[in-house]
Amino acid sequence: MSSQHHNSRRHTVLAVILVFLGAGFLIGGGILLSVAITPVPDINSFSSRQVDQSTKIYDRTGQVLLYDYNRDAKRNVIPLSSVSPNTINATIAIEDSSFYEHGGIRLTSIIRAILADALGVGLSQGGSTITQQVVKIELLTHKKSITRKINEWMLAIKLEQAYSKNQILETYLNNIPYGGTLYGVEAAAESYFGKPAKDLSLAQAAYLAAMIQAPSYYSPYGIHQNELTARKDLVLERMRTLGFIDDTTYTAARSEKVSFSPTGHTSIVAPHFVFYILNQLEEMYGPQSLTSGLKVITTLDSDLEVKAESIVNKYALENVKKFNASNASLIAIDPSTGQILAMVGSRDFFDKAIDGQYNAALASRQPGSTMKPIVYSLALTRGYTRDTVIFDTQTQFSTACKPSDITNNTPPCYAPSNFDDIFRGPMTFKTALAQSINIPAIKVLYLVGIQNAINLAKSFGLSTLGDPNQYGLTLVLGGGEVRLLDLTSAYATFANDGVKNTPTGILEVYDSSGNILTQFSPQQSRVIPIQTARDISTILSDAYARFPEYPLNSPLSFPGYDVAVKTGTTNDTRDAWVVGYTPSVAIGVWSGNNDNSPMVKSIAGYITAPMWHEAMAYAISKYPKTYFGEPSVIASSTSLIFRGDWHIPDPQGNIIPHSLLYWTDKNNPQGPALIDPSRDPQFDYWEYGIANWYATHQNAL
Repeated sequence: MSSQHHNSRRHTVLAVILVFLGAGFLIGGGILLSVAITPVPDINSFSSRQVDQSTKIYDRTGQVLLYDYNRDAKRNVIPLSSVSPNTINATIAIEDSSFYEHGGIRLTSIIRAILADALGVGLSQGGSTITQQVVKIELLTHKKSITRKINEWMLAIKLEQAYSKNQILETYLNNIPYGGTLYGVEAAAESYFGKPAKDLSLAQAAYLAAMIQAPSYYSPYGIHQNELTARKDLVLERMRTLGFIDDTTYTAARSEKVSFSPTGHTSIVAPHFVFYILNQLEEMYGPQSLTSGLKVITTLDSDLEVKAESIVNKYALENVKKFNASNASLIAIDPSTGQILAMVGSRDFFDKAIDGQYNAALASRQPGSTMKPIVYSLALTRGYTRDTVIFDTQTQFSTACKPSDITNNTPPCYAPSNFDDIFRGPMTFKTALAQSINIPAIKVLYLVGIQNAINLAKSFGLSTLGDPNQYGLTLVLGGGEVRLLDLTSAYATFANDGVKNTPTGILEVYDSSGNILTQFSPQQSRVIPIQTARDISTILSDAYARFPEYPLNSPLSFPGYDVAVKTGTTNDTRDAWVVGYTPSVAIGVWSGNNDNSPMVKSIAGYITAPMWHEAMAYAISKYPKTYFGEPSVIASSTSLIFRGDWHIPDPQGNIIPHSLLYWTDKNNPQGPALIDPSRDPQFDYWEYGIANWYATHQNAL
């Protein structure tokens, strides 16, 4: 190799070194300048900001504590003298062994971080000092950038200039996270070991120090318990190397059997509901509100909640074997106020096999036939009656196909069937709804209009429904998606004589000084007339109207009580619902699988009704026995078709059955019939279906 090449390489190396030296001087000078002009952060403000009073969530009595969100806030900031030397030494050994020697930063770590960034490795290289960690936790965002890193370095230096090492260490130990909502060594010691930080054994102190690097990963209740133990041993090894402990102490601590307090299963009541409330608090007051010492009185009936959780768990586990339905959820609401009395989001919040923390009560799912009462209520409001005759016959509803295509359900044709493939001929609105027959429901939806039905459903609170073009006539069979919470609230509107109360989970919120921030006040709106609501309740509470689809003693019935109820099952049996109510309580239950996989083909009357029945039975045993108001009176002067009689002679005196489109104007049912009903695009299709049915059944009538 030539001397010229050697000289060229030497010049290149020198140039690189000079560049790095120059950059180092510039960065060093920049840091020194920044340090000189940066205000001294108030170390006393750290704890007052981070360690605050605990936000407590209570049931409706204000006596049962459901959850203490910010558990670290339950303890006061403890002085360093109240932390055992074992804990201090273990933390220093694993987090910052030169803590008492450096001036806030370690130069070797800074150089390593700069080189790593230059090489594209990232800014996470090199361990931060305890002082830097205090700065990161308390003053800076977690977003990685060179600007943030420089700010961290200069603030760490400034902090060391203003405060003693013990002050910085005390701040650090009082504020670092130890998993979940645990901040500070005192809270961690009490939660994990049931003792104050001053009484921790060496092995216990080593465990806590081991968690600091990644509290969730090294959780003693998680799946990385072996890794936690290995890191605990590493802490002890570092303590021995640094001279904090001798060989004998090391050996004893390494072999010490340490037991952690039971996981927090009992530290939270009604977990799905609690996190629903926490989300609301964040929306109302901002994320920082959860650490501001709020006292929240919720609407929850803790007694009903505990009972409901037990019922849901029992039946959901049975349904795994019977119907391949792994999960279930339940909502209970007070119809007169909209207050949520119970919220069970899954069969078990802590069941990892089904992702138990997933709140199915707030998930959007297809409601099946539980949409039918809303559509029928619109028809009743428009002027139809409970006894109006509607024909359950094979019908082609798509005008892109022929009226005679009554068995063609291949798009663009639409000729749906009933769940049992039976067509019953003339039925009243009451029996058609009570027995949940599909064809009459589709006809009723057409009579009232899809957009009108969606508008009404949204006024009931089913805000997740979309554009009518998404569903067409399938809307009444559950083509949209709703939440169990909203659906139960909608049925509570029927129970409350047509007045909707927006569902709420909060009664009162107090700040840390006891000042009231929020107090419950009903948010009411009339959705449907009183008589319409009572007519729907009359239909849904009539066991005889449900017969023979359901026996008189089915799980839907409560002899001696006014209990209205409706089931719903999607065509592919992915969702099974039962929603029912009295004037005192509305309860909705859903069964299915979180991943939307189908269950064994069945109906909600078998899958979900037993679960709903037991929950409702308990609820009506503890709430006042109440009755629905009287339904509307059908005047004798109204048309025969509105009074349950389809034997109406035509102008020639012949009794030939006709559809409602023949006898009424769907836009004005109580007014005169249309002069030319055939102009309605559905007229020929409905008439054909009825004529076809009548031809095969007239001899039996």
